[in-house]
Amino acid sequence: GTRIIYDRKFLLDRRNSPMAQTPPCHLPNIPGVTSPGSAATEEPRADTNSLNHTEGKSSIGEDAQFEMDI
Repeated sequence: GTRIIYDRKFLLDRRNSPMAQTPPCHLPNIPGVTSPGSAATEEPRADTNSLNHTEGKSSIGEDAQFEMDI
């Protein structure tokens, strides 16, 4: 196949192109992803059957998730 090589200046010019500033056509409307989310979004609920359910444990003062070797 043919290899197309673009130089840095060409790619930087494409970033400022008017075509790059518009969203693609036929893009689905996904609030918070492809369109700004509304202020009345549903708050996350506490799930009683959550896998991360910690009863009586305090996250303050616990060991870090990953230890660092210095």
